[in-house]
Amino acid sequence: MSDIINLQAFGSVFVTLLVIMDPPGALPIFLALTASLTQKQKVAAARRASLVALGVIVMFAVFGQQILTYLHISLPALQGAGGLLLLLVALQLLTGSEQEQHADAGVNVALVPLGTPLLAGPGAIVATMLQVKRADAVADYVAVAAGLVATMFVVWLFFRFASQVHRVLKDSGTVLVTRIAGLLLSAIAVQMVADSIRAFVSGTA
Repeated sequence: MSDIINLQAFGSVFVTLLVIMDPPGALPIFLALTASLTQKQKVAAARRASLVALGVIVMFAVFGQQILTYLHISLPALQGAGGLLLLLVALQLLTGSEQEQHADAGVNVALVPLGTPLLAGPGAIVATMLQVKRADAVADYVAVAAGLVATMFVVWLFFRFASQVHRVLKDSGTVLVTRIAGLLLSAIAVQMVADSIRAFVSGTA
């Protein structure tokens, strides 16, 4: 089995990405952003968000360093941009303006900000890029791929059954969770921007 897949590397990738993406923490944000959608649209949004995150991370794992070098973009710059984008979403959640998103917005929230940068954010991208860089055998590359797919499957499970959570919380509970999610997301966004600025100031960008 170890000839086919490096189980130690698989465990490392799976646990690292699971902690970074934090599906339980992202669940309230998913509920808030899809509150106005039908059950069918929520299921579609869960699937799209997971696939988008998977696609973005795979793209950066394979071509990430070349893309950033070609565009002269540093990782802190990418992190700062992601933080600002999340901050805009957080403000919508805090003010309740996310309710203005209807029908066709279901696709949009699955792409941005759920797929990226919430799931496929700088942290997940950099962690995957580093794992790929450390790989020196086929079993290592298989482990990274399997760990990424397993993580996204867990994320999809959380989002797929978010409606059951909504039925437990009811409308009033969902509104409360939405506001809390907005507050937490704003904190995450500010932290991302702060880390980006710190990297620039320290000269590690």
